[in-house]
Amino acid sequence: MSRYSAWCISSLLVLVTVSPVLAATSDPSGAKSPTTANAGSGAAAAADSNPIPLAGNANITALLGVLVMKGVLAPAEATAVQNVTPDEQFKSLVDTLKRKGVIGSADLTATPAETPVAPMPAVAPSPVAVASLATPVPGRHAQASGPSLVAPVAAPPPHVPAITPLRVLPVDPPIKDGLNAAFKMGAVKMTPYGFIKATAVYDTSSPNGDDFPFVGVFLSSTSILSTGPTEDPEFHLKARSTRIGANIEWPDISPKIVLTGRVEGDFEGNFSEVDNRDVSSIRSNAFQLRLAYARADFNASDKTDLYFEGGQDWSLFGSSVLPNILETTFLGAFYGHIWERTPQFQFGLVQKLGAGRNLKFSPTFAIMMPSSGQIEKLGSLGLQGQIGQAEREGADSGRPEVEGRVAFQFQLDDAKGVAPAQILVSGFQARRTSLVPNSAYPATLPANYLAAFPNGFSASSSLYGGQLGIQLPTRWFTLIGSAYRGGDLRFFFGGQVNSFATNVAGLTNLQGPFSTLDGGPLAAAGGAVLGTNSAGQAVVAPQVPIRSFGGFANLGLPLSRWFNANPKGHNAGWQLYVDFGKDQVVNRDLNNPGFVAAYNGGGTAPLPLLMGKLAAGTLYYKLNAWCGFAAEQSIYATRLLDHLNLYMIAGQPSNEWQDHRIELGPVFTF
Repeated sequence: MSRYSAWCISSLLVLVTVSPVLAATSDPSGAKSPTTANAGSGAAAAADSNPIPLAGNANITALLGVLVMKGVLAPAEATAVQNVTPDEQFKSLVDTLKRKGVIGSADLTATPAETPVAPMPAVAPSPVAVASLATPVPGRHAQASGPSLVAPVAAPPPHVPAITPLRVLPVDPPIKDGLNAAFKMGAVKMTPYGFIKATAVYDTSSPNGDDFPFVGVFLSSTSILSTGPTEDPEFHLKARSTRIGANIEWPDISPKIVLTGRVEGDFEGNFSEVDNRDVSSIRSNAFQLRLAYARADFNASDKTDLYFEGGQDWSLFGSSVLPNILETTFLGAFYGHIWERTPQFQFGLVQKLGAGRNLKFSPTFAIMMPSSGQIEKLGSLGLQGQIGQAEREGADSGRPEVEGRVAFQFQLDDAKGVAPAQILVSGFQARRTSLVPNSAYPATLPANYLAAFPNGFSASSSLYGGQLGIQLPTRWFTLIGSAYRGGDLRFFFGGQVNSFATNVAGLTNLQGPFSTLDGGPLAAAGGAVLGTNSAGQAVVAPQVPIRSFGGFANLGLPLSRWFNANPKGHNAGWQLYVDFGKDQVVNRDLNNPGFVAAYNGGGTAPLPLLMGKLAAGTLYYKLNAWCGFAAEQSIYATRLLDHLNLYMIAGQPSNEWQDHRIELGPVFTF
C-alpha cells in the first residue's frame, strides 16, 4: 500500500473512530460549528439568518475540507459527497477516492484487522451559512457543475462569499450521482427548481406598450416611433418572469459515464388569445419552453472529460457571458447584451491543466438551428413574417449554423468564497436564403429576366460573429465583460434589429422586391431584387449582412463582504451592480449608396437605427437563502443615423428616444 493511500485510509478510520468523542464534546446547547457551501450558479442565494441544515456528518465534512485543500478532491466532488445521507457519506467518499485512483480494493483489504471501525454515528446536521450570488436570471441552477467550497468544521467563514458570475454554460462537468434528488421516477433522479418573481415597473417612455424595454424601432417615413402628446409614461406590474425547471440524472453501470439533463420554461412568451380570456388576456401568460437538453459525459480520467449534448440550450456565441440585471424579459437585448437559446448538438472537452490555479481548458463545438430572427414587429406580416425570417430563411439554406467556443478557467483570487475566473472566445457562421417562385413574377416582368430565371430564383447572405468575454471574480469585486463584432446579428439581439440589405449598386432596370416563400417582401430588412449589370446580363441583386459591434461591462460589488457582515445575519445579502452596454451598426452600412433607403420607401435597406445604449444600477438584498428583493434604475436610449430627427417625442422631432426605467420587487427561489 502506498504511503499516500495509507494516509487517506487512516484519516478516514481515525475520524470515524473518534466521531462519538467529537459528538460528546460539542457545545452543550447542541449547536455545531458552521460549514460553508457555495449555492451554485444561476438562482443565487445570500446569507441566511435561519441556517440551512446540510445533510452529513461533521467529521466527514472536516476530512473533506482537508482533502480539498490538499488537491485530492475537487470542491464539486466534496460537495457531492456531502449531499448524500449521513449513513452513505463514508461509502460515497471511499467510492470517490477509488474512482480517482487514490485508493484501490487492495488498499482497503490491507487495512489492519485490529483497527476498530465504528459505525457512523447519527450526528445532527451542521448549520450552513449560505451567502452567494444575487438574483435568479437565465442560468443552470443547483447543479454539481457549478463552483463550490467546503471548509473544515472548525473554521467558520470570516466573510460572506464574493460575487459569482452567472454561468449558464459552466466549464466544470457534472459529477456522477452528484444530483441531490428531490424525488425519483424509477431509477431516474429529478430535482425541481425555479423562482417566483413579481416586479413593479415605471417607464418614462414606452410607446410600444411593452412591459420590457424594447428597442426604439423606426419603420418608415409614414410609420415612425411616436409618443403622442407626452413621452408616454407607463406603469406595469408583472409576474410572468416566474420560471420553473428541473435537473435530471439518469443511471448508468459505468462509473465513467454521467448522464444529466434539464428542462425549463417560463411565462414570458405570448398571452393566451381565446374567447373566454380576450378581455383579460393580460393575466393569461403562456408557459413556453426555454431549455430542454440531455448530456452524456465520459470521464476519461480525473483530468479529462468528454461530452455530448443534444437539445435546446444557450448558444455558445454570446450567451457564455451574461450580465446580472433585474430586467430579464429582454436582458438588455439590442443594447449590447447578445444571447440566445436554440436547438443544437454540442460536443466538448474539459481538460484540467494544473492544480496550482485550478487551470482548465474547454474547447466546444456545436451545430445549431440557423436563423436570422423574427420580424413580426417590423414587417406587419404576422405569423407569415415570423416564420419567414425565424425558421424558413435559415432552414432554406440547407445547412446548419456552426458555433465554437474556447474557455480558460483559473483561480484568479484564492481567497475563500471566490469562484474561478474565465476568459472565453466564441464565434459562429451561418447562412440564410430567400426563395422566389416564378408564380410571384408580375405580368410586366421583362422577357430577359424570364429567360434568365424561368423557374424562379433565390437570394442569400451570410451570418457571422466573434466575441471575447471575461469573468473576473475577486474577493472585493467581480468584473464581467463582453465585446463582439459580426454581421446579421439580429437573432442574437444585436445590430439594432437589422438583418441584411439588398445591394443594388451598379444595377439598372430594377425589378422587385418580390414576394418570397420565406415571408414576402420585407420592407425593413431587404427584399429579393433583380437587375441588369454593366454587361447587360440579368442578375440577382446581392444581399449582404448588416454589420454591427458592441458589448457590455458589468461590475458586481459585494457590499456585505466589504463591511464584514455576519455571514449568518440578515445583513449578509447586500450586493450592488453597475452595468453599461452599447450596440452599434457600422456607419458605412447605413450610409451605403447602394442600399436604397427603407425610410424613403425603397424597401431594400437597413433601418436608420445607429445605436442602442444602456446604463443600469441594481441593488439586491437577500433576506435569506430563498427570499430576496431588488431595485433597478436604468436608462435605455436609441439613436438614429446622422442626427436624423425622425422620432416624434411628445410631438417634437428628435434624433434620440430614451426610457428612464425603475423596476423593483421580490424574488422567491425554490
